[in-house]
Amino acid sequence: MSTLFEQIGGEAAVDAAVNKFYRRVLADDRVNEFFEGVDMERQAAKQKAFLTMVFGGPHNYTGKDMREGHRHLVQRGLNDSHFDAIVENLGATLKDLGVADDLIAQVAAIAETTRDDVLDR
Repeated sequence: MSTLFEQIGGEAAVDAAVNKFYRRVLADDRVNEFFEGVDMERQAAKQKAFLTMVFGGPHNYTGKDMREGHRHLVQRGLNDSHFDAIVENLGATLKDLGVADDLIAQVAAIAETTRDDVLDR
């Protein structure tokens, strides 16, 4: 059985999705404040490596763990509504790229497993 990474379309699809995803996120007033002053090229590279890993592709993610990487944002007010907005933006991005609904549901389920770590609880 192929991995979610392969079913979505591999590296090219993850690259396209992350680039489009961050354009969408930066335009979203619910969450864009959390990206002020962030090196978005570096952020996108980390996100691509992370998604590739959690979708079952090559494991090249070397970033901080989810708690450590987001703790400073939780201190700035990051909460469930923001997490929901990010997952919504990711799902909408994948839909725009023609990813099947069942695969988008798998992506959302994977994202959900990180909620408590991202929100440091």
